[in-house]
Amino acid sequence: MSNRLLIVFLAAFFALLIFNARNAGATPAAAPVPALKSETTVQHETVRLGDLLENAGDVASVPVFYAPELGAVGTIQTFRIIEAARQNGIAHFDTRGLSEVTIIRAARTVTLADLERAVAEAAQRHLGLAKVEDVSVRFDREVRSLQVEPDARGAARIAQFAYDPHTFRFDGIVEVPGSMSLRKQPLRLSGIVQETAEVVVLARNVARGEMLRDTDILVERLPRSEAAPDALGRPALVVGQAARRALRAGASLRPADLMKPDLVGRNDAVTIVFEVPGITLTTRGKALAAGAEGDTIDVLNPHSKRVLQATVRGPGTVVVGRGRTVAAAATMSGAIR
Repeated sequence: MSNRLLIVFLAAFFALLIFNARNAGATPAAAPVPALKSETTVQHETVRLGDLLENAGDVASVPVFYAPELGAVGTIQTFRIIEAARQNGIAHFDTRGLSEVTIIRAARTVTLADLERAVAEAAQRHLGLAKVEDVSVRFDREVRSLQVEPDARGAARIAQFAYDPHTFRFDGIVEVPGSMSLRKQPLRLSGIVQETAEVVVLARNVARGEMLRDTDILVERLPRSEAAPDALGRPALVVGQAARRALRAGASLRPADLMKPDLVGRNDAVTIVFEVPGITLTTRGKALAAGAEGDTIDVLNPHSKRVLQATVRGPGTVVVGRGRTVAAAATMSGAIR
């Protein structure tokens, strides 16, 4: 053997000795010990080993139990988990002194209001109404909120919607996009849907001639079939008007029920105004009839004892029409403005 080969051999030999010396005390890293969870939330129909144990390793995705119903909570006894773990190659794990594990099935809640709106939207489309708020819904039986998968994010809707316009009855099946549970067990709803309208109703009894204020009225929704065709729906059409006759509380209001309030009462003292270009005459007089704004009534000029026709301008004020003659103005004795 040549000297060069001997040197290469000795270098490799010593390198191997140094490597073995450095690694003589090293041991393989110990795998983390699986440990039991006290509570877990699952997204699917089954509970997997990884849902129950921390550090479950390669068998974490193995299903071992059925999960509770959507939105429900259940428990699994520790001895059952021990048995399932052993069957899947985990002989030992830290139970942390737990006797059971709480299982929560994740879910999204579809509320009763969501279901009512789904029916109302279906009825709105079927009836060709402008607003979904114009539909009232009443179910045949008690309907509770619905639990669906958390990833089924779409709004509830009604499929196979059927409607009888004579009885106002409906029937349909609830759908939520992405929900497998509803595909497996469809939910059927039935009941009554009716078109409604907002109407102004009286909050109290009102006497004839009494002026209505905000506190005297309410806005309610009534079935369209129960509301008068000309029922008033906006408070602005009612407030400031007077009752044409005595009206009872709870009654819906129509234009025929209302009139302008009297600004002048019969036998009231009034200010009579006569206006011509450049001059205005006023005097005191007496109203011979009641009148609302814009009404023409007779008034008595106590000075001339003449009766004039005048138009009610405001509370206690009437105006002699511009078409009157200056002679009519001459019958008025009063202040010049």
